Amino acid sequence: MIWTDASRRTHLKNNISNEKQMTSYEDAVNYINDIPRFTKKTKVAHTRRILEELGNPDDQMKFIHVAGTNGKGSVCAYMDSIFREAGYHTGLFTSPHLVRTNERFKIDGKDVSDEKFAAAFDEVMAAVRRIQAEEPDFEHPTYFETLFLMGILIFRDARPGLDVVILETGMGGRLDATNVIRHPEYCVITSISLDHTQYLGNTIPEIAGEKAGIIKKGVPVIFDAGSKEATPVFIGRAASVGAEYIPIDRKQISNIRIDRDGCTFDYAGYPDLHIRQIADYQIMNAVLALETVTRWNAEKSWNAEKKGKEISRECMYAGLEKMNWPCRMETVLPGVIIDGAHNPDGIAQFIRTAQRFHKNNEITLLFGAVSDKDYPSMIRELAEGIRPERVVTTEIAGSREISGEIFAELFRGCGVSEVYTDPSPERAFDKAHSIMGSGMLFCVGSLYLAGELRNYITQTNQK
Repeated sequence: MIWTDASRRTHLKNNISNEKQMTSYEDAVNYINDIPRFTKKTKVAHTRRILEELGNPDDQMKFIHVAGTNGKGSVCAYMDSIFREAGYHTGLFTSPHLVRTNERFKIDGKDVSDEKFAAAFDEVMAAVRRIQAEEPDFEHPTYFETLFLMGILIFRDARPGLDVVILETGMGGRLDATNVIRHPEYCVITSISLDHTQYLGNTIPEIAGEKAGIIKKGVPVIFDAGSKEATPVFIGRAASVGAEYIPIDRKQISNIRIDRDGCTFDYAGYPDLHIRQIADYQIMNAVLALETVTRWNAEKSWNAEKKGKEISRECMYAGLEKMNWPCRMETVLPGVIIDGAHNPDGIAQFIRTAQRFHKNNEITLLFGAVSDKDYPSMIRELAEGIRPERVVTTEIAGSREISGEIFAELFRGCGVSEVYTDPSPERAFDKAHSIMGSGMLFCVGSLYLAGELRNYITQTNQK
């Protein structure tokens, strides 16, 4: 179907409820998933127009805004864990989801209910209908924009009221719907690498420029200073808008120890910090979160409004250690790690972690990817970089599905002699788990696969 402005408005009118009858969760999700077929990228001003129609609820909240290529979800999760450990009521908006769409919205660490999801959807759509009644050419909000607007309403209605909302950008920063937030408390930027180059630019400075777009006047920005190309961009942007900047250099982190139980390290005045994630790149993500919360604590704890909410050192340590961010180098069973690495930098970091453990452990790899990823390069890099003892391949159902047999042949062609395949991710996992022995099993290739496997493992272990 070719979507015209008229047909799009008809679709909006006929396929979602009116204000008197709440849409079901399933219908709301189906509608949202259909949005990319009949809309186009909008500007931040478009998002602001809808928020104005909703009463500008974001102006009543305190936000920490996080951008970056890799690690931004982990940084958000570390901060959320620390705040909750200290008794704060938190909102967390992240993407993408792994299994269910409402995973993107968490209140005090728990996914929002289907009912609250559907209610927020109805309120956003009602606002869009009202605007389009007055402005017929007003564009329908995009997929991500719709979810972001719903998140703002979900956080507005949280009871008790939220002390802080931690907000992850979708893609980029400057043009991202989340950049509509006028004055966050802090901005955080994680590591920068080449990803989404068709939208963000072909060089690190270009991509960094897009991410730096979240930096605002008077708002401190804490950033990973590991890239010599990206760092000047962040400093230049901060200086141009009058924002304090706090670069975090890897040299500030010392005494790193890594084993199957996670990473232990020192940072500034915090010795022997421990995180359960086994990948060393998570150390920087934890430090970015720790630095941000430390500054929040120093600036906010004296405020009468925050009485009783000072964040102790014990909460800092416990919050980092208790953080659990699904499918990001997550240990789901003894010796079993699931990681959603799916871009070049993510795969490179994954390989580096697996190499470290390969010195003392045999490695079994479970792999699956979607067809629009450069899976031949991914497989070559995994096979040559890790040289696993055995591999099991599988398939990810959907429009971008590709046969696990193709993956298997590519691994064999790269020199892996023991290769198995099964189109069912569940059976493939059972096979890989049964042959891993006393070694380690790494599951990688796609966030879709990671989410499906985690869901299966969780359900299996609950029986």
